[in-house]
Amino acid sequence: MHRGISVFAAERGDAPPRPVSPPGGAKRWSRPAVMDYLQHASETKQVLAGIDFAFAHPFHDTGSYYPNATGSPDNPRGLWQLIDEINLQQPYLYGGAIWDDAEFGPYYNAYGGRRGALFSSRRRRTEQDARAVKAPSPTFNCVGPAGVGTGSLAGMRMLHHLADTTHIWPFGDASYPTASLVLVEIFPSYYFAAAGIRPVNQQQAALPALNQALGFYGSAPLLDNSHLGGPDADDADALIAAAALRHHAADKACWQVPDEAALEGWIFGVKSGSQKP
Repeated sequence: MHRGISVFAAERGDAPPRPVSPPGGAKRWSRPAVMDYLQHASETKQVLAGIDFAFAHPFHDTGSYYPNATGSPDNPRGLWQLIDEINLQQPYLYGGAIWDDAEFGPYYNAYGGRRGALFSSRRRRTEQDARAVKAPSPTFNCVGPAGVGTGSLAGMRMLHHLADTTHIWPFGDASYPTASLVLVEIFPSYYFAAAGIRPVNQQQAALPALNQALGFYGSAPLLDNSHLGGPDADDADALIAAAALRHHAADKACWQVPDEAALEGWIFGVKSGSQKP
């Protein structure tokens, strides 16, 4: 189980997104439970699901995910499979075993002082374009509060297990998808920043900030007695991400991404060319 996973759902219309509780009376979500929930929900309706991790590593800056590594994959599916295979013995889709891998570990900045000799702050095209609003952390960084790498490794394992049954955007067909379950990459701090809110010291979880962001994304406000929790404002992040997804899904420009996205992925809602949303 993971205490930092929060799930919110935004239905059609403008009602604020609602929290979704873990199944079976569990207190916390696990990554496999989220996978099962999304697949079950998509059996009766089309589901657009945003997940907060990088769907791939940078590729186009060097022409490789892992430059000069003989076993470096040349496509996203190969990357997800590689990470999953290295971590097969790790529970709950944990991906950190790659930090100790002789060939691929040196590319990561990991816990315990394991800053690999080949680590560098490489950026995907979507991260470069997002800088106009909010700059994400490098995907190979797995240390610190902004270190997205740990969650991304677990997420890529998840994508490997869903790849045959789910439309993972923008890989394959980047146009507006018609599949019953569509997964897109999200960046909650970006959505807050675009709405004029700086997510510092969990200030984004305060009700006035949440309602400001909800209004920016065309959503009705929360009630005055609403309270959101989570160890790192996770509920607030999931709430606003759900509202942003509903809002951006209707914008055709959000589905149009450059060629780099086919290998690197794309943060949904970041418009190509550093345009503000």
